[in-house]
Amino acid sequence: MKITAVLLAAGYGTRMKSEYPKVMHPLMGRPMIDWAMRAVESLVDAPPIVVVGHGQELVRSYLRDRAVYAEQQELLGTGHAVLQALPSVAQDADAVIVTYADMPLLTQATLRRLLDLYRTHASSPTLAIAMLTVKRENPQGFGRIVRRSDGSVAAIVEETDCTPEQLAIQELNPGVYCFHAAWLRQNLPYIPRSAKGEYYLTDLVSMAASQGRQIVTLEAPLEDVYGVNNRVHLAEAEAILRRRILERHMLEGVTIVDPFSTYIEDTVQIGADTTIWPGCLLQGATVIGRHCTIGPYSQIIDTQIADHCRVVYSVLEQARMDQGSEIGPFSHLRKGAHLGENVHMGNFGEVKDSYLGPGVKMGHFSYIGNAEVGANVNIGAGTITCNYDGVHKSKTIIGDHAFIGSDTMLVAPVVVGEFARTGAGSVVTRDIPAHATAYGVPARVHKVEDRTPPQGGAEE
Repeated sequence: MKITAVLLAAGYGTRMKSEYPKVMHPLMGRPMIDWAMRAVESLVDAPPIVVVGHGQELVRSYLRDRAVYAEQQELLGTGHAVLQALPSVAQDADAVIVTYADMPLLTQATLRRLLDLYRTHASSPTLAIAMLTVKRENPQGFGRIVRRSDGSVAAIVEETDCTPEQLAIQELNPGVYCFHAAWLRQNLPYIPRSAKGEYYLTDLVSMAASQGRQIVTLEAPLEDVYGVNNRVHLAEAEAILRRRILERHMLEGVTIVDPFSTYIEDTVQIGADTTIWPGCLLQGATVIGRHCTIGPYSQIIDTQIADHCRVVYSVLEQARMDQGSEIGPFSHLRKGAHLGENVHMGNFGEVKDSYLGPGVKMGHFSYIGNAEVGANVNIGAGTITCNYDGVHKSKTIIGDHAFIGSDTMLVAPVVVGEFARTGAGSVVTRDIPAHATAYGVPARVHKVEDRTPPQGGAEE
């Protein structure tokens, strides 16, 4: 059976009171429309058809070739929107799913159940529609499902058109359908125009009922069909998505000490046996390995963290930590920072666009920018790489096993050789040879001695 999906995304979303289209508002690391797309993409045989209108440039630039686009130039209702998509529906399609881009909680599992219901009845020559329904006291503006005495669906009445008796109906229409494709082609152009001048997709239900066609329904989980119309709804939807994401990680072996204070976007990956402490905010394309300790109160954005790492009260953005490295409390990895294996970076340190080699110790109160630091270097408190002269940024290179004394200023471009040392308070403006000791303002070399450990011996 060949399935096509149509996603309605052309509305203004005026109740959001935003210059952005409603469907592009973010939810847990993805625009609202992305959640709706992900629910249908794996169920259909071709890219979904997205009906666009207001703010379509943003929608198109985000989805790109994940979708086929149909433009609704005049917003004349949901029936009119689907009509714009109809020419893009493959001629050999058997069924057409129609859903909404502002329904981010709708899951692939619920849509699959709807498709299974359709397939179960597909052999019936009268089948026209399989549709979701929901029962709840708060109608949230959804139309009411009107049934005949035998339980069959007779019509859907929009809330604004309901009689007092119909307003009391608690079975609601969330607007998610699977149509018989040929029947949809034949009947969609004949939807009557409402008193408001719009064409309601819901009128297809009464049309099918009057033709004696079969309409089958599936009751959806309450939270799946929660529509977002304003920023209050947006926050409520995000709370549900946040819970789902945290539950997924916990079921995959991640310990989340306090889910109520932890925010993990959907795009984040976390290995088993990692512990997330309270107050953490994990965002973007962040990947965290196994057996890590994250937090408390750390923000990590687009960062790669290997196994057995520890992050405490720190901010990491577009950075990388190799296995066994640790940072914090109160430190900052900025874009391009890379801590090698078993690096220790203590409190109130900052690294940007730099590599700290394996075993580096950077205890506290230091800034390393545009630098390459070799293995087993000790960076004393208050060390600064002076990498910017107001016009250009220059590089600092520190060789393996060097010892940088406290309060050293390294005025780039400068090279400190392997096993070299700087005295406390030095201002280094010239290269320091390997094994040399330099100190002063400006720093001068005072002695050179071989500090290489004997072959096979241990360095003291």
